[in-house]
Amino acid sequence: MLDQNITRRGFVGGSLVAAAALAAGRRAFAADATPQISLQLYSVRDDCGKDFDGTLDKVAKMGFAGVEFAGYHSYGGKPTELRKRLDDLGLKAAGTHIGTGSFRGDAFQRTVDFHQTIGCKLLMVPGDGDFASPDKSKALADFFTETAAKLKPLGMWCGYHNHTHEFSKDAETGKSYWELFAERTSKDVVLQQDCGWSASAGQDPVALIRKYAGRTLITHFKPAVFGPKKAEQKAYIGQDSVDWVAVLKACREAGATQWVTIEQESYPDGKTPLECVEISLAGLKKIW
Repeated sequence: MLDQNITRRGFVGGSLVAAAALAAGRRAFAADATPQISLQLYSVRDDCGKDFDGTLDKVAKMGFAGVEFAGYHSYGGKPTELRKRLDDLGLKAAGTHIGTGSFRGDAFQRTVDFHQTIGCKLLMVPGDGDFASPDKSKALADFFTETAAKLKPLGMWCGYHNHTHEFSKDAETGKSYWELFAERTSKDVVLQQDCGWSASAGQDPVALIRKYAGRTLITHFKPAVFGPKKAEQKAYIGQDSVDWVAVLKACREAGATQWVTIEQESYPDGKTPLECVEISLAGLKKIW
């Protein structure tokens, strides 16, 4: 998926410098971390496709501290240029969505090199067909644990992002595949809960954050409308069906959450994606 060819940053195991860097990386995701707000750029994917630089500029001017990538558009294979663009705008690379294949074989090193250059530590997979497979889910979990172990000395993390089908039940254990993935992976594997999807699936996002404490380093605040009052609600943060006050509290107290990431996939009132994102950001800041 990535074709970057940048030399890996030096890592000297056992040296005082490396040990200090690793310790600092761990502290950065301590349970008392103060989250920052980012935008998943999939929210404004059409805008990104037409004018990626211009869209980044607009996102920065809205007041986001960072962005989570869903593709690199004109910056594919150009991590140094992308890092400069982010720095110029005062944006951080909060995270990225990439495929599981980005961690396999020779692609692993290219993935590491690219994301180290842009300063992105959180590498999330937004879906894999093996996740909810009775025959393949265990092997996928093992692969994530192995990948997390390879990334940890570099101060990087991998993780998985849910939709609704990840909460379907495994017939043999009676547990959801999300539960099984959490149990089968090490605590270094991030559980990037999309709270809008999980709530829509009948789950309690707050309970999930607290149950898997310290594993919600980056989460999605996706406004979602469901339930008996949905006719009165709109898919903006603060106007939808999710109790974001409780979710934010759980992120701060138990999630070790570094990034609260808005993802807007519904665009009410005929407004543009950028307009809807700005409304949701304002709603989040009201409870911040």
